[in-house]
Amino acid sequence: MSERVRFIEHAGKKILFIDFTNCSHDEGMHLLADIQATVEEQPRGSLLIFADFHGAQFDRQIATRIKEVLVFDRPYVKRSAWIGTETVPHVFYENFKRFSQRELPIFASREEALAWLVQED
Repeated sequence: MSERVRFIEHAGKKILFIDFTNCSHDEGMHLLADIQATVEEQPRGSLLIFADFHGAQFDRQIATRIKEVLVFDRPYVKRSAWIGTETVPHVFYENFKRFSQRELPIFASREEALAWLVQED
């Protein structure tokens, strides 16, 4: 696990934090490999994921790889929350949701995202 993919704790719950902040193309590609390796080590249906995309660079190749990872991750993820998606082109975001068949809620702040992740169903 890298510094950009690590577990944090919030309200007594373990959350996988994915830090895309200011990622270049190459950093993003390496990060996506780290995400996939980390996720496959977890029990299915167990993961709470918090992703921060502030300042991340996006192109078609990164978007395609994100879609692939989102599909791979689907069986492992209980809930995910994103922030900082201003640099994510809207068409990419819509494709992420459609391709992965997952809801990918966006929040205005870290606090809102984390609070939503740990709420009980």
